[in-house]
Amino acid sequence: MKPGAALAACLFATPVTFAQAIAAPATAARSTAPATADADARLRAIYTDEWQWRLQQRLENEEDDTSGIRADLPKVDAATQRMRRSHWEGVLKRLDGVAEASLSEAERVNHAVYRAQVAALVANVRFREYEKPLNADSSFWFNMTYEARKPFRTKQDYVNYVAQLNDVPRYFREQVANMRAGLARGFTPPKVTLAGRDATIAAIVQAQPADTPFYLPFKDMPATIPAAEQASLRAAAVEAITERVIPAHVELLAFMRAEYLPRATETLAAERLPDGKAYYQSKIVEYTTTQLSADEIHRIGLAEMAKIRAEMAEVMKQVNFTGDLPAFLQFLRTDPRFYAKTPEELLMRAAWIAKKFDGKAERYFGRLPRSRFAIIPVPPDQAPYYTSGRGGPGVYLVNTYDLPSRALYSLPALTLHESAPGHAFQMPVAMEQAGRPPFRNAYISAYGEGWALYSERLGTEMGIYETPYEVFGMLSYQAWRASRLVVDTGIHAKGWSRDQALRYLMDNTALSRHEVATEVDRYISWPGQALSYYLGQMAIIEARRKAEAALGERFDIRAFHDTVLELGSVPLPVLKDRIDRFIREGGKGPYG
Repeated sequence: MKPGAALAACLFATPVTFAQAIAAPATAARSTAPATADADARLRAIYTDEWQWRLQQRLENEEDDTSGIRADLPKVDAATQRMRRSHWEGVLKRLDGVAEASLSEAERVNHAVYRAQVAALVANVRFREYEKPLNADSSFWFNMTYEARKPFRTKQDYVNYVAQLNDVPRYFREQVANMRAGLARGFTPPKVTLAGRDATIAAIVQAQPADTPFYLPFKDMPATIPAAEQASLRAAAVEAITERVIPAHVELLAFMRAEYLPRATETLAAERLPDGKAYYQSKIVEYTTTQLSADEIHRIGLAEMAKIRAEMAEVMKQVNFTGDLPAFLQFLRTDPRFYAKTPEELLMRAAWIAKKFDGKAERYFGRLPRSRFAIIPVPPDQAPYYTSGRGGPGVYLVNTYDLPSRALYSLPALTLHESAPGHAFQMPVAMEQAGRPPFRNAYISAYGEGWALYSERLGTEMGIYETPYEVFGMLSYQAWRASRLVVDTGIHAKGWSRDQALRYLMDNTALSRHEVATEVDRYISWPGQALSYYLGQMAIIEARRKAEAALGERFDIRAFHDTVLELGSVPLPVLKDRIDRFIREGGKGPYG
C-alpha cells in the first residue's frame, strides 16, 4: 500500500449524519443522457459574458496578479449594488434554462461551481452586505493596501495606480454612505468587535506620504522605466497621497469615531440582525456549501469536540502529565520553553517547518506547484487584531506581535495550514490548471479551509510533528476549528454571550487569551465563515476513507491528493462526486 494509505480510525471517524448531508447533490442528479456540444456552448456563453461584465465592474478580488494594475476603484454605491443584483438574478434565470444533464463532465462541474458562486453574490446584495464592509480583522480601507503589494511591471501599472490613488475620496465616500445606511437599520459589526479598529486609519493620517503603504510600489521601481519617468511617477504618487488619500482617511477617521463606533449595534447574534434567520442561513450555505441548519452544525461540533478531547487525553498520558486538561492548558500557555524570544526566531522556525515538508512532499503529492511563497511578518499596524497566520499564493504571513501568544508547539500545524500543503500550495495548484474558466479561481471557503485543516492532520502521517507537544498543538488546532461549529452557531443562533464563547475556547484549546479574544471577535463580526473549516475537512476525510475502503491496495495517496487539488475550489457535494468517479476509475489520478 502507498504511504499513508491507512488512517487511524480515532483520527478520521466521520459521523454518518454529515456524510449524508454532503451526499445530497448540489445540482440535478446525473443523467445517462449524452453530453451535447450545444448545452456546453450555452453554459460557456453565460459564464464568459458574466465574467467579462464582472471585470468591467471592477469587483474586488476578481483579478489575478498577472492582469496588471487597473486605473480605477470599484463603484460600491447602493444604486450600483441593486443593478448588480438584477444582473446576477438574470444570470441565474439563464442558468435554469441549461439542461444540466446534457452537460459534459467538465462543464457539469463548472455549472455547479458557477451557480453556487452567483447565488452567493445575489444573496450578499439581497441582504445588503455592502453596508457592512468591515469586520474584526478586515476592512475596505486596509484591503486597499494589498493593491500596493501586487507586482508592478510596467510604467502603465504605475500610471494606473496613481489614478487609483486619486480615486480614493470617491470610493471612501460611497463606502461611508453605505455604512451610514447600515447604521440606520442596525446592520453593523457588533460594537465590541470594533474597539481599536480605527487605529489602522489613524496610522495613515499620522504618516508622511512616503511612509504609507500606498507608496510601497514606488520604493523599488523596475530599471526598465527611465530615471526621469520614475521621478515623475514618484512625485505624482506623493501628490495623490497628500492631496487625496490622506484627506480621505481624515474624513473616514472622523466618521468612525464620531458616528460609527459609538452607534454600532450592541447585539452579537446574526439572527437578531434585520431578516436575521434568513441572513444567517444564507451565510451557512455560502461558507459550508451545504443545507445544514445551525442546530445540526452545533450538534456536529459537540460530537467532534468529544472525540478530540479523548485524543488530547492520550497525549497527556504520553508526557506523564497527571493533572486535568485545564491544568495542562495552563502549563502550555505559561512555560517559557514553548515560546520564541524574538520575532526572527518565530519566523525561522516557521521556515524550518516549511522546509521539512519540502523534504517529504514527493511521497504524498504527484504534482507540486511551480509557485513558491515567502514567509513574512504581519504588518505591525494590523498585527494586534490579526490571526496568528495567513497564507495564499506567494505568501505565508506569520504574526510576530505579542510573542507570548505564539506557541511554538502550534507552529507546525499553523505552517502546514497556511503554507504547504495548505493555502500557499493548494491555491497555486488550482490556478496553474490550464483551460479552466477564470471564475474557477474564486475561493470557496469550505473546500479551501477544509483542505488546509486536512493538511494539519496529514502532518501526523508525514512525520512533521516531532514531539507529543507538537501533536497536542495540532489537536488544539483541530479543537479550535471544531469548537467554531459550536461557538459560531452558539453566538449567532443560540444567544451565546461573548464571555461564553471566550470560555468555551479557553476550556477546549491551548490558544492564548489574546488569540482567543481576536478569534471570537472574528466569529462575532463574520457570521458563518468559521463553519467552513471543520466541515470541509470532514468531507475530505470521508472521501478518503471511502476511497481507501473501496480501492484497498490500489489506493495511492498521491493520486488521491492530486485529484482533490486538481479539482480546485468546489462545493463539497462536487468534491464527493469527483472522488466517487476516482473510485470508479480504479484510483487513477488526473496526471496518469
